[in-house]
Amino acid sequence: MQHLKYKRILLKVSGEVLAGKNGFGLDSEVIGKVCDAISECVSLGVEIGIVVGGGNFWRGVKDGQGMERTRADHMGMLATVMNCLALADALEKRNVPVRVQTAIEMRAIAEPYIRLRADRHLEKGRVVIFGCGTGNPYFSTDTAAVLRGAEINADIILMAKNVDGIYDADPKKNPNAKKFSELTYREILSMGLSAMDSTATTLSMDNEIPVLLFALEEPYNIVRAVLGEDIGTVVR
Repeated sequence: MQHLKYKRILLKVSGEVLAGKNGFGLDSEVIGKVCDAISECVSLGVEIGIVVGGGNFWRGVKDGQGMERTRADHMGMLATVMNCLALADALEKRNVPVRVQTAIEMRAIAEPYIRLRADRHLEKGRVVIFGCGTGNPYFSTDTAAVLRGAEINADIILMAKNVDGIYDADPKKNPNAKKFSELTYREILSMGLSAMDSTATTLSMDNEIPVLLFALEEPYNIVRAVLGEDIGTVVR
């Protein structure tokens, strides 16, 4: 068996990534590749919690302009649940045991989030997918990922984004942007880097949880990450 660097992880999957090249909705091929990588991690003995964004359907701040902020954010939470169910379906087709838990109760389709129950699922080898973010408006799913990671005592938070690390400028706009291999939480805050929001950065710093940001364009990066290979940017 390959040597694992991390036994229990919290994986944050960007909603935009699940849309593939379409930019909206769900791309079954992309989801399949992501779930193949998750399945391989499970077979290696990794305990996996997942927080999914909803940006492929709705982003509260961006799409809800003119709306009352709380209502717009609640719509974004519902968007994350659609992504949770899509991932759960694809994982079950790969014979991976999975449970969906939501921060806002919707018992007909998911378990309510209960930390001890989530922990028990993880111990039994089930993948737990957390929907609805934190269940509160004004908080991003990046912050939800750090919160859930702290609650389940994850060894690391894997932020799977549509960019391969943290840069000193937007690499899509500046071809000379410099990529960092490692940063401290305080450096991210002091430099005003937008890899993840300041609340998520502060929460991970306060709880001393390392964060690895990497590109999900190649889903096998998830496996590389749990094996400790040098990818993305590590924040400590």
